[in-house]
Amino acid sequence: MKFATALITGASSGIGLELARIHARKGGDVVIVARSRDKLESIKKELQTQHGVKVHVVAEDLADGAAADRIFNATEALGLSIDVLINNAGFGGHGKFFERNLSADQAMMQVNMVTLTNLTHLYLKGMVARRHGRILNVSSTASFMPGPLQAVYYATKAYVTSFTQAVAEEVREYGVTATALCPGAVATGFVAAGDLQGVDIWKSAKSAESVARRGYEAMERGELVAFNECKLRVMLDWIIPLLPRKLVLKVSRQAMEKVA
Repeated sequence: MKFATALITGASSGIGLELARIHARKGGDVVIVARSRDKLESIKKELQTQHGVKVHVVAEDLADGAAADRIFNATEALGLSIDVLINNAGFGGHGKFFERNLSADQAMMQVNMVTLTNLTHLYLKGMVARRHGRILNVSSTASFMPGPLQAVYYATKAYVTSFTQAVAEEVREYGVTATALCPGAVATGFVAAGDLQGVDIWKSAKSAESVARRGYEAMERGELVAFNECKLRVMLDWIIPLLPRKLVLKVSRQAMEKVA
């Protein structure tokens, strides 16, 4: 399925970059958004050279509360109709909540939840009016349980998964879909950025390319929630909900403990 133009946040590396490559490979134009203009310009050159598509660069810090409005205004000024919105940008952080820097967690909430919500609201109106569009919100398996040592991150992803499903139902009659991609550990810069070195689960992290491919395919099919591993889906859908809450918390914390 080919879409005219996709807007992808967090497109300078990891899953976002791979999603941009997939969309461009299919012949779709791309608006790539991230903080680093230099990285985005390099990616623009790559995508245009290899796939002959149009690529627009929007350098924005999504932790800024006004970023979503500026991004929307930039695409409006270019006369672009955004058929695909991929909210991929997000970050985490390790440590006990009361010991962490509050401003860092507030920035996390802004990027992971608020800017994602704002962008969805801004672009969804046009999709509904045109009766066509796809939204892919990159969430996490973390959204299905509380996360001691990543309390705010897990909570933000719970919001993303819940929000995406509710919006999907609201817009179903208008020919628009919304998909929450919920991967497990992924081999990206997320680990270093979130101070997660030494956390054991990242030893089995999947590649960003494989996760992006799974997410894009799920978006094309209009799936509600997409996992990149069957065993994770079984565990989160059928096992975790049956376990005592205190046991879930204990297991969740152990998964985030750093190995000495």
